[in-house]
Amino acid sequence: MVSAPAVAPVAAPTVAPAPPVLPEAVLPIEDAVEEEVEIVAAPEPEPEVKRSWLSRLKAGLSKTSSNLTTLFVGARIDDDLYEELESALLVSDAGVEATQWLLDELKKKVKAERLTEAAQVRTALRTLLIDLLQPLQRPLVLGRDKPLVMMIAGVNGAGKTTTIGKLALHLQAHGQSVLLAAGDTFRAAAREQLAVWGERNNVQVIAQESGDPAAVAYDSVHSAQARGTHVVMVDTAGRLPTQLHLMDELKKIKRVIAKAMSSAPHEVLLVIDGNTGQNALAQVKAFDDALGLTGLVVTKLDGTAKGGILAAIAKTRPVPLYFIGVGEKIEDLQPFNATEFVDALLS
Repeated sequence: MVSAPAVAPVAAPTVAPAPPVLPEAVLPIEDAVEEEVEIVAAPEPEPEVKRSWLSRLKAGLSKTSSNLTTLFVGARIDDDLYEELESALLVSDAGVEATQWLLDELKKKVKAERLTEAAQVRTALRTLLIDLLQPLQRPLVLGRDKPLVMMIAGVNGAGKTTTIGKLALHLQAHGQSVLLAAGDTFRAAAREQLAVWGERNNVQVIAQESGDPAAVAYDSVHSAQARGTHVVMVDTAGRLPTQLHLMDELKKIKRVIAKAMSSAPHEVLLVIDGNTGQNALAQVKAFDDALGLTGLVVTKLDGTAKGGILAAIAKTRPVPLYFIGVGEKIEDLQPFNATEFVDALLS
């Protein structure tokens, strides 16, 4: 995570303006009626944990990093360099639109700043990549509703159920009580996985042996309201965006959640596998068109992920990227930081 901000007071809305959003990946804001409360940042990971996470991120992106950085070793700034850079970006899954934008802007920057060394061009590329990805770096703000209802979607194999468990622990670290709705009624293993995890970590899980996942979501929201729970996370069955009947079911779940609580769902998150390349972009487009996504979680960046897909998402469908994952451990899921990611990509 980024460095923890100082503790800041929050006054009641009727007394003072709402506080600014602090640069923390998950920011709890408790309701204040008669007295001031404090925003307390979650504990930062230990330095060695952070270094270990960054090293795994660099290792996961090493193939793309090698392809990009070797271009600038002893290179001349000419058309051949730009052509090789174009090929490297396309191979990294950056997509045609983002690649063309980066090349056009890089050429302008080289000319305007009269860059003559390959190392200067690499630095200019770093700046442009950070500028492109920065809009994706947004905090997940908690406490604006109680319960805060989060609907989680994704295709099979993206790591959705595992990610839900990790997110729940992140939320608990911020003092948030969590309820999980096992809305994946098609896969018994998913329900069992959540139930076992819930027992181990003192998190309530609402599940049904079979039936309508929308009903599970509805019951979960009402249960959270009755118990005063801070956050409800609704798991949904994995599905391909081409399975129209299943996409329609997701829309139904969203509608039913809104019946249980008119302002919900407050977050609609899509979990995507960082190794699936341009297919991940197609998933973002399809799920965003169907549900109106509010955030993304990209998993498995420790494998053969090329990393350029984030540039493609930023250019064509810039949905906020809340977290990225590089492994199976809880601490392997960290807030997305554009500068850290680009430095790993160009390391």
